[in-house]
Amino acid sequence: MDALTVIEKGSLQKLSHNIDDYPGGVVIPLDKPLKWTSADAVRKIKFLAQKHFRKRNIKVGHAGTLDPLATGVLLICLGKATKQAEALQAQQKEYIAEITLGATTPSYDLEKEIDATYPYEHITLDAVKRVLEEMVGEQDQIPPIFSAKLIDGTRAYEMARAGEEVVMKPARITIYALEIMDFSLPKLVVRVKCSKGTYIRSLARDIGAALDSGGHLTGLIRSASGGFTVSNSLSMEEVVEILKD
Repeated sequence: MDALTVIEKGSLQKLSHNIDDYPGGVVIPLDKPLKWTSADAVRKIKFLAQKHFRKRNIKVGHAGTLDPLATGVLLICLGKATKQAEALQAQQKEYIAEITLGATTPSYDLEKEIDATYPYEHITLDAVKRVLEEMVGEQDQIPPIFSAKLIDGTRAYEMARAGEEVVMKPARITIYALEIMDFSLPKLVVRVKCSKGTYIRSLARDIGAALDSGGHLTGLIRSASGGFTVSNSLSMEEVVEILKD
């Protein structure tokens, strides 16, 4: 298998106009902008790559969806690197998550309005530590109904937005580590190391419920994906620069 060409911050270089100069393909760790979907990022970079490489049918994809309200590492694969997207996606992820306790939303994040409030004043640091310790390990997790999961060929979020009943099947995931970064009620900030397929929104919901309260995600950064970190990821502006026609 030919080696991947990785373009990281600090080693910015103009890419050749011939994609065949990169037999293993190119991987760009992107710091995804807030409110962009992963598909938005792929479309933008594919447009740039088509012009840069003078090739309309160039393959561009990503290795692991990142929610619109999240920022951080989104691996963009160009050319033959798309064949390794699945392997890249399977690597361990790390997130910094801000959870607001005492309230829930249908989407488990800020996409939807608060639908219920709960007491949270009883929550102590010791209680949070105990709950987080219990959540480390392999487990079944229920994905959010407002997610890109496919149900009989239809995206779950499309069914939810249409008002249809959505029943999500649990997925087997692993939480490798949970670390408290900050705790100031009603806010809780945690560092999460987890497997592919983990929904941090669902984790926020589950933490709130385990604390006899509610919880929803109010901020999310994917700080690492495999060996790629957000500090070494490129902004969209930097990607535009290296793919200038």
